[in-house]
Amino acid sequence: MRFTRRHWLTLTASAFVLPVFAGPARAVDRGTAVALVQQVTSEITRIINAGQSESAVIRDFNRMMTRYADMPTISQSVLGPPARSASSSQLSAFASAFQDYMARKYGRRFQEFVGGTVTVTGTQETSRFVEVISTVTMRGQSPFEVRFRVWDRSGSPRFIDMVIEGISLVITERNEIGALLERRGGDINAMIGDLRNLG
Repeated sequence: MRFTRRHWLTLTASAFVLPVFAGPARAVDRGTAVALVQQVTSEITRIINAGQSESAVIRDFNRMMTRYADMPTISQSVLGPPARSASSSQLSAFASAFQDYMARKYGRRFQEFVGGTVTVTGTQETSRFVEVISTVTMRGQSPFEVRFRVWDRSGSPRFIDMVIEGISLVITERNEIGALLERRGGDINAMIGDLRNLG
């Protein structure tokens, strides 16, 4: 299976799935946001080119998400409206299951990115976050744009979303989680159990 633009749309870096909802004014600056994106892309490149076992790649990918992504915020955004009525223990369990799921899902598939490059081409500020604009180049494919959204609402700069050619990954993942929840009749606990076995 080739790592195509469609894979970037539906399979790429959960660590980078970022929610878009109201919050305090943006405080992170452009330079800090760019530095974070460069750190993340460098870490991904290191992981996929290290020649490790699949389990080691998944482990390192999970650690990378913990370090660079605002996972509590991301997981609540991906869960969507049901997050409003979920208990704190359910939110915590979902965040843990979702991060592990994303590490398995993308850790296994990022090998397709071997030889690819990500080049930062600019930034754009909004009232809530900074978008770091980049161009992704992969062997045998036309370059395409990816925008990394960065904020520091959690206390330090973190990713909250990736927008690939105009499509938000947080929305893509929310649709997938929503489908799982619908199959379980809205039972969050049952959906979390299913999620622990996927990816």
